[in-house]
Amino acid sequence: MPKNTTFVLSVPVLLGLTCTAAETTRAQDRWLKAEAEVVRLPPTVFRELPRPVARKLVAWGCTIPQAKEISHRHNVIKGNFKGANQADWAVLCSKGHASSIIIFWGGSLDSFSKIARVADKVFLQTIDGDGTIGFSRTISAAGKSYVLQHYREYHGPKPPPLNHQGIEDGFLEKASTIYYYFGRKWIALQGAD
Repeated sequence: MPKNTTFVLSVPVLLGLTCTAAETTRAQDRWLKAEAEVVRLPPTVFRELPRPVARKLVAWGCTIPQAKEISHRHNVIKGNFKGANQADWAVLCSKGHASSIIIFWGGSLDSFSKIARVADKVFLQTIDGDGTIGFSRTISAAGKSYVLQHYREYHGPKPPPLNHQGIEDGFLEKASTIYYYFGRKWIALQGAD
């Protein structure tokens, strides 16, 4: 390109660039606002959660994020995630705008696992025809038949021998991963696709 070349942009082109930048900024602001408005409940409002576990979560600074599409409280589950005869608790703990699944083995405060930490903004999506943006992450217990059905249907990783439940980590209306505790570690299995 020759030196001293001057580029001249017409007024309509400059206005178009300005409008596009303003629209992009407004869209980003909508997503930031939606992330800030995610309903995050204190663990103590979940009466089914053992009080010592709820207090431990509060001490850690955890809140329980709620998917905008679901009207009842959720993201606290009880299941058999380590063995068929042990009742465990799992919660979706939001702290610092990221959420992890925390599993309290047998409801014990001294024995727990933390998995699947992801920024809350990753689970935002448009949830209706009006462009409403909402948080859409949920957890639920996944039994043997559910795990096997998703393996057969979507051909994900082959599950190990199944003798207890897994935890489904879902992005509503999109996809999910099932976490299964096996061989002293969590493995990711095929969820919904």
